[in-house]
Amino acid sequence: MRKGISSELTEKQASQVSKLASMSDDEIDTSDIPEVLDWSGAKRGLLYRPTKQQITLRLDADVLAWFRATVPGGRGYQTEINRVLREHARRASGQGSI
Repeated sequence: MRKGISSELTEKQASQVSKLASMSDDEIDTSDIPEVLDWSGAKRGLLYRPTKQQITLRLDADVLAWFRATVPGGRGYQTEINRVLREHARRASGQGSI
């Protein structure tokens, strides 16, 4: 939640939500938000953000240097290390996700 924005609904908003909840899908006008029929460019889990845990991890200097060198501008190397470890764990467990 952003600063200064309440998570509580106003009376007007609550009334609108209540009215929408009582309507069938066919009764709701969605003409200003057309349905997306082509999902070929969609990416699963794009908005999912798992909880991160800060740890101390000792890596060989050459391994760390390689990760830093392979990402644009050296930024995001920790995210790349996490991605590689997640992929390894997924493959090692023989499952689609860990």
